[in-house]
Amino acid sequence: MDLSTIIGLILGLAGLVGGFLLEGGHASSLLQLTAFMIVFGGTFGAVIVSYPMSQLKTVPKLLKIAFTEKKLNVHETIQQLVEYSTLARREGVLTIEQYYEKMDGNPFLKEGLMMVVDGVDPQLIREILEIEIANIEARHEKGIKIFESAGGYAPTMGIIGTVMGLVHVLGNLSDPDSLGPSIAVAFIATLYGVASANVFYLPIASKLKARSQMEVLIKELEVEGILSIQAGENPQMLKKKLLAFLPPAMRDLEQENTAGENNE
Repeated sequence: MDLSTIIGLILGLAGLVGGFLLEGGHASSLLQLTAFMIVFGGTFGAVIVSYPMSQLKTVPKLLKIAFTEKKLNVHETIQQLVEYSTLARREGVLTIEQYYEKMDGNPFLKEGLMMVVDGVDPQLIREILEIEIANIEARHEKGIKIFESAGGYAPTMGIIGTVMGLVHVLGNLSDPDSLGPSIAVAFIATLYGVASANVFYLPIASKLKARSQMEVLIKELEVEGILSIQAGENPQMLKKKLLAFLPPAMRDLEQENTAGENNE
């Protein structure tokens, strides 16, 4: 499980509810079935109208990605590429075929190295792999857009729910004593809409975007590694080139890991 997602959701909800209770509110006043139906039913309905069913079917998978820590080990990827580079310089690129089975968990890298072994032109290899990266980004963007759309619809549905509640209140002005509580209930819909958008939908979209950016970074790094192996570059120079793809913090961590391995 991805603890940052879970802890963030818990802290967000705890902060909202805790602050409300500290102000003297009652937890029961936050539970309004009609507001829940209007906001969440309206939001889900709007999202379903906005996207084809083929995209909506990916929502469970997207939630799984957001709530689980996918193994994307940059350190391991760089080490693999350096090892393959060393092997190719020492024994020739054809020897990489022996390691195809180890690459089954990474079809992108396997496909690229297979093209190198087959002697495909470097420019064509780059074009094919970059098209694949572009398709990955486009696919990820479709999933991210679903949650961003929900984050946009939810506050609007909250306002609609509040307006509907106020219409009901203003239609029953015969009991002035009930106006205050009735108006408070009406505004619960706005609370549901704004809170769900800013605590759940939009943060989930941001988490998916961060996951996508990391995956694309690794793919771009692998493209350069594959082409460098084909060009017969020095493994240590290859490593320096791949480290240049990483932000400073990750680069320092990678160098620390390498130093630790050398000391062992």
